[in-house]
Amino acid sequence: MSRLRPLLLLLFATVGALLAGAVPVSAHAALTGSDPQQGSVVQEAPDQVSLTFSEKVAMSDGSVRVYDPKGKEADTGEVTDLGGNSYAVGLHSGLPDGTFTVTYQVVSADSHPVSGAFTFSVGAPSKTTVAVPEQEVGGGVVGGLYGFARYLSYAGFILLVGGAAFVLACWQRGAGVRPVQRLVVSGWLALTTATLAMLLLRGSYTGSGKLGDVFDLDLLGQVLQTKTGAALVSRLLLLAAAALFIAVLFGAFARRDEEVENDGEAEDPAKAEEKEIEGVDEVDGIDGIDELEGDTVESVEDGEEDEDDDDSLRRDLTFGLAIGGGVVAAGLAASWAMAEHASTGIQTGISMPLDVLHLLAVAAWLGGLATLLVALFRAPVEAQIETVAVRRFSRVAFGSVLVLTATGIYQSWRQVGTWSALTGTSYGQLLLVKIGLVALLVGIAWISRRWTSQLAEAPAEAEAEAAVEKVPAAAHASGGSGQATGGAPARVAKEGSTKVAEGGSASGVGSGSARGAGEGSEPTAERSERAAQLARQQAAMTTAREKRMRNADPGRTGLRRSVLAEAGVAVVLLAVTTVLTATEPGRTVEEAKAANAALTQEAEQSGALALDMSFDTGGKDGQGVARLEIDPARVGANEMHVYVQRPDGKPFDVPEVKVAFTLEAKKIGPLPVVPDRVTAGHWTANGVQLPMAGDWKIEITVRTSEIDQVTVSKNAKIG
Repeated sequence: MSRLRPLLLLLFATVGALLAGAVPVSAHAALTGSDPQQGSVVQEAPDQVSLTFSEKVAMSDGSVRVYDPKGKEADTGEVTDLGGNSYAVGLHSGLPDGTFTVTYQVVSADSHPVSGAFTFSVGAPSKTTVAVPEQEVGGGVVGGLYGFARYLSYAGFILLVGGAAFVLACWQRGAGVRPVQRLVVSGWLALTTATLAMLLLRGSYTGSGKLGDVFDLDLLGQVLQTKTGAALVSRLLLLAAAALFIAVLFGAFARRDEEVENDGEAEDPAKAEEKEIEGVDEVDGIDGIDELEGDTVESVEDGEEDEDDDDSLRRDLTFGLAIGGGVVAAGLAASWAMAEHASTGIQTGISMPLDVLHLLAVAAWLGGLATLLVALFRAPVEAQIETVAVRRFSRVAFGSVLVLTATGIYQSWRQVGTWSALTGTSYGQLLLVKIGLVALLVGIAWISRRWTSQLAEAPAEAEAEAAVEKVPAAAHASGGSGQATGGAPARVAKEGSTKVAEGGSASGVGSGSARGAGEGSEPTAERSERAAQLARQQAAMTTAREKRMRNADPGRTGLRRSVLAEAGVAVVLLAVTTVLTATEPGRTVEEAKAANAALTQEAEQSGALALDMSFDTGGKDGQGVARLEIDPARVGANEMHVYVQRPDGKPFDVPEVKVAFTLEAKKIGPLPVVPDRVTAGHWTANGVQLPMAGDWKIEITVRTSEIDQVTVSKNAKIG
């Protein structure tokens, strides 16, 4: 157990570090267009505002809100699906001029919340009193809890499915081993608890983000009507079937092994020989001998038939459990495939079945690895895992890696699409980290395979010698009873030690009994203390003996170390995968960039100018991009917008932005412009006068704190 504790500490540390970095969750659907466009100025108030996303989103009434310059709601609240990926909300009539703020909060087709805001103006830009929340949807305490529940659900699925598969396909005798049973049941409990938590947290996670809304029944009812809610409920129903499967798996196999063990327990050799002699003595003549021989042959044939029946029954039981367990496992995997990445984007008809295979292969490999780790470290000495079981799992793991490689390559291409997205997006970078961890895990697994081959070739003498040590060890623990009985079997020694522990005075139990008899009336407290002391000594000796037996085979010791290393890497790999599933796919990011580039090109063709300038003030949270748009970018009055964004494209609410224009060829400027803040990350100025055409130097000064600011510049032709 002492070697497993660092692994558990590694698990919680990794989960805390990686999941904390994964909050708030990145959106998996991006706003690619709107009408009116972001930052545009229209002469008359439109009848509606439409939004276009990169993929289908779930939207209800109230998901899109439009506020006038004074912060009053200007929309009707009713959202209309325009077809494709476009949606619209109607506006009231008689709206005033000024800057309007549009906010949206929706759920992408792969179950992740998406929120954002933009502005447009009617007549001319103006100041606005609308305050956009700084905390993004899916963040905060609720987002952190939801992220941890996601990790726990993946871990539970792997332990449940992988552990059961290991017992069924590799080590059926392990069904009666308590640590293995606890591991699989723990996986079921973790997955069930995480699913219930996600179902309760879902409404607040995609909505208000308040922890107090977790038990809101109205929100829960809304969640149940969504695709994600249906998937979580289906998972709970399948977990009920999984509980029945676990009970049958462990109950049936453990009972069969117990029956076989009881049937195989032979009588004492001396008694068996004595019975045989008595039987022969009772035989009357040659006819009796012939009758005895006939009965013997008949009993042997009956035993062989019973053994064949047992084998047939075991095969039928294994086949039935494999079919039932496979259906339940595939259903559990499908509850992810039908609600997350695989259910959106291109080729969903191919990606969802492949995602199910991918999840099952992960469970078979990593879950089997966890079960093997428990079997090597925690299984009792008399129930040590056999070499043939380890070799079976080695083949299963190899096949799982092949399936993972094939399905992983396809899913990576589908979610990334281009080499630039692989290296230039958060999703692609996390994917590279995951690939590196998988490669490391495969390397360690190769070392484990080498230990497995040595284990298969190693002689069994060490185990036999260790087993022989049980008799003198038990005799010594019983206070010398083994010597008193003249080398009696281990069973007699065990009985003697039990009598000593009970404080009895029966003969043949060593000096402890004699001492108890001589003292006559020894106090009960002293007898109890002595019994507890003897029990502790016997437990310590048993532990030491089991440790010697485990370490007697160098091949098994090396295998334990390599499997422990594999498990450590697997914990980190699972955490990275959880973060990866909560990150916007690279293909979606690239498509959103392409849509924004098309809008920029369209604006440039209409005479407007758009410039992006990256900045870094050097302080904490000081990096971002400042986007300047000036329309019509000609001599005379111009309208200017400055959008300040974080590196991930989200609005960056900085305290101050200043702009200056300089025409160095004519020694004009710098001409300062102080824009007004419209909303978080959006600054604007109207009537910006540029007196001459030429190559103007445009400087933007961004201040991110009281002391941290920087000035960046670019040249652009105007007029």
